[in-house]
Amino acid sequence: MKNTPIIYLTLIIVSLFSFSCTENRYVDEPGNLVPKTVDQDVALPSISVNGALLHSEAFGPRDSTLIVCIHGGPGGDYRYMLNCKSLATKGFRVVFYDQRGSGLSQRFPKNWYKSQGSNAINKIFYDELKGIIYHYRTAASQKVILLGQSWGAMLATGYSGKYPHDVDGLIVAEPGGLEWQDVMDYISRSRSFKLWGEALNDATYIDQFMTGKENQHEILDYKAGLISSTNTIVGDVGAKLGSNAPNYVASRSGAVVNAASYELGQDTKPDFSAGINQFTKKVLFIYSSKNKAYPDIWAAKMSSVYNNKEIFKAEGVGHSGMLDQIDFWTTIMEPKIIAYIKSL
Repeated sequence: MKNTPIIYLTLIIVSLFSFSCTENRYVDEPGNLVPKTVDQDVALPSISVNGALLHSEAFGPRDSTLIVCIHGGPGGDYRYMLNCKSLATKGFRVVFYDQRGSGLSQRFPKNWYKSQGSNAINKIFYDELKGIIYHYRTAASQKVILLGQSWGAMLATGYSGKYPHDVDGLIVAEPGGLEWQDVMDYISRSRSFKLWGEALNDATYIDQFMTGKENQHEILDYKAGLISSTNTIVGDVGAKLGSNAPNYVASRSGAVVNAASYELGQDTKPDFSAGINQFTKKVLFIYSSKNKAYPDIWAAKMSSVYNNKEIFKAEGVGHSGMLDQIDFWTTIMEPKIIAYIKSL
């Protein structure tokens, strides 16, 4: 029969439509495309900071040296940093948190970020980090170490410059840029997409079926995850966390906070190195050998703002590899970080 393929196609479409109506499952509902956030799933560990419910947890002795892990993005999550949890077994108090609008933390509309005005970076990110430290710190004498990677390293640097006497140690892994023009230069070199590349192809294909509006976080986060799923320029090959990742933890991009942050940056031109010359304690500056966008000359330029520093090149790994590659973390990075902290 000549019409058989058309009949089959019609039956398939009707079946799919009927199933979707029966199950009432919509792509923009929590949990269907991406994991639920902490305000949607009370089983997730969370804390309240500055009016936002943040996905957060801490390990190790409560009163020991506090290591605050600050993830990349803006809009990433702390899952890839979970190898740092092993520092808790060495006697440190290790804190993880997904920033507002990132990972599994509570989402906010784009206009909320823009409404914070010219001081938005301070009010959103620095004040949030200050709130995290305040929440977990048990005494004024408890030492605080900031461990930031990528955007997290920029944030940690900016915070240490703003509050130089509140931070006892600073570990920065490949801050993309510190002055705004450097930030834009690094982004342009590290986020090139091939026109017919798989990640971009996946995103544009799915866009034919679901286009997210400005604050449809589930759809936008899902599509952002497709775009960022692979990046050979910076040498990332994917996290190998194994049993280090608790079963409730799942990756989720924060598309709205990412877009809002870049727009705020373009408007305000923040300088994340402001005040860092007042930070006198030694800084551990880390960069990788496999990140093509982070050659030795760029590492020298980015590290030049720190007065007292130790520069370490992580051989054989990429942008996030010094943290998410468990063999490298166990044999190289963890001992390096512990030695640095003990040297302070």
